[in-house]
Parts: sequence; structure tokens; C-alpha cells
Amino acid sequence: MKSFWSRIAIALLFITATFSAKAEFGQWCVADSQIPDYVTQAALDWACQHDEADCFKIQPNQPCFLPNTVKDHASVVFNSYYQRYKHMGADCYFSSAAILTQRDPSYGSCHFEFMK
Repeated sequence: MKSFWSRIAIALLFITATFSAKAEFGQWCVADSQIPDYVTQAALDWACQHDEADCFKIQPNQPCFLPNTVKDHASVVFNSYYQRYKHMGADCYFSSAAILTQRDPSYGSCHFEFMK
């Protein structure tokens, strides 16, 4: 009987550890697909003009240039800003042009950073 309860305890510890490890989700800030491009472009311009986000990755011949769309470029820049400043109270708003996602938006050679 003691062996049975030992196995149950070990199984419960394993399940608890597994769920605890998976309970930590990342959040990335990306452009909202429902917002008009001109709103997204204005927010993207603001972020890049103030040197508060990494806009280098979206330049020609850089890892996040393609696809060359406002929404794709804005997602890279919005996330860069958000990850850098979220611990100082920054949010993912960008004049309503951005939303948070728990799905990593990285693709190909374009890596979206995530900071805990």
C-alpha cells in the first residue's frame, strides 16, 4: 500500500511540475489586422522616429524586411518597443494599432524577441 501512495505522490509531483512549467506564456505585441494601414503606419513612424524601437530589422536586406507590408513591419517594431519597455510600464497600444498575442509571431529568419 505504501508503494501505491509513493507512486501517486510522484505522479502528482510530475504533473504539478509539468503544468507549472507550461503555465508561463510569452506575450508579443503585434499590429492589429483590423486597424487601417494609415493608423498603423503613423504609429510605426512614431516608434521609429523616436529611436525607441529596433527599426533596423525591417530595412531592405534585413531579416524582417519581407514580407514588405505595413502590418508586418509594424509588428516587428511594436514588439521591439514593447519588450524593451514593458518592465517600465509600457503597454501594447500604439494608438489602438497593436494587440498582444501569446503566439510567437517569428517566421523564417525574422525572430521576435521576448523578454521575461
